[in-house]
Amino acid sequence: MKIIIVGGGFGGLKLARTLNGQKGIEVILVDQFNYHQFQPLFYQVATSALDASNISFPLRKVFHKSPNVNIRLARLLEVRPDESKILTDVGEMTYDVLVLALGAITNYFGNTQLQSHSFPMKSTTEALQIRHSLIQNFEDASVAKPQDLAKYLTIVVVGGGPTGVELSGAIAEMKRFVLPKDYPEIDFSQMKIFLLEGSGKTLGHMSVKSAQESQQYLEKLGVLVKTNTVVKDYNGTTVVLKNGEEIRSNTVIWAAGVRGNVPKGIPLDQVVKGRIQTDRFSQVLGISNIYVIGDLAYMETPKYPAGHPQLASAAIQQGKWLGRNFERKAAGKPMKPFEYRDKGTMATVGRNLAVVDIPKPKLHFKGLLAWMIWMSLHLMLILGVKNRLFVFLNWLYNYITYDQSLRLLFREFHRQKPAETPTV
Repeated sequence: MKIIIVGGGFGGLKLARTLNGQKGIEVILVDQFNYHQFQPLFYQVATSALDASNISFPLRKVFHKSPNVNIRLARLLEVRPDESKILTDVGEMTYDVLVLALGAITNYFGNTQLQSHSFPMKSTTEALQIRHSLIQNFEDASVAKPQDLAKYLTIVVVGGGPTGVELSGAIAEMKRFVLPKDYPEIDFSQMKIFLLEGSGKTLGHMSVKSAQESQQYLEKLGVLVKTNTVVKDYNGTTVVLKNGEEIRSNTVIWAAGVRGNVPKGIPLDQVVKGRIQTDRFSQVLGISNIYVIGDLAYMETPKYPAGHPQLASAAIQQGKWLGRNFERKAAGKPMKPFEYRDKGTMATVGRNLAVVDIPKPKLHFKGLLAWMIWMSLHLMLILGVKNRLFVFLNWLYNYITYDQSLRLLFREFHRQKPAETPTV
């Protein structure tokens, strides 16, 4: 059985590792990047707390000793279900079974101007782009005229989910501990960090208690949290809210929503709420040999009638479960339906500030204990002993010194042409 997995995120990678070494199964893992990205820590790359290499791991290295898993660096262009093939930027590939694990992309809800001027954060490269833009923003602020300073010292984060909460908290800690030392000529008491959330609370998928505590933590750090606030437009210098209010800012980070990365060739009648609808076996309805897992999958179950949460834990569970089902299928055994086990959700706001919800038994943690639980779990999930060690050492150094020396601004270098030798 030849299985093509498109996407090396949490779900796709877990599926490939589950099938590693299985006789009778050939696996091709296709991704546009040659590394796995640890998405939960993108915000720390964006705020100079971690180096990008610490949360990225080469896909080929994962399968050094694999007899049946091969990696292909390619971008998916189209799925052709009738021909059992996919079209990529490096050519066509045929399959017996196709698994789409493409994850989610930023959802701008059709606003092209917002898309043009704000910063998304769904990849390592986008996190680095935010890092460089933040540093350049403060460099510009150091030489700005007094009347222009406000737009440089106002950072707007749109979206009060875990990404928005963690990112705005990290920027607030930079303002408190780092930026006044880097730029003593700037009065950072004038700096404003806005977190704008369209619903009535932050951390919408977590408990009310976690939402309240996270907002209290953010406000303690100096973040201006505005719930029930919808962004209508942004032209690069001014954020326009639905209520007519305006905020001048050069930096808007968009974390307000995601949608499934649906490839060309998938029937539109199978796309529900921006995700591909599947049955309880992750199979696309009406297509016998195409499966979808992770953030891209929309699977209705009695416990989750509106689909599973778009979390790393759900993708990992689906990847492992589908791998076991493929083994059953190869052995001529019936496959088993998927059931998501919610092991809890968590979010960190800053130093010693975090919230954790565990459903069974129903437990809630906050503060230092929750922060330690959050760090321990994330360290375990990071690929590679070396990466875990570097992340831990970076966290330890940052905890002791209240600083990190990763605020590097790399500019494009143009080599000067040698001067022409004058002719006599």
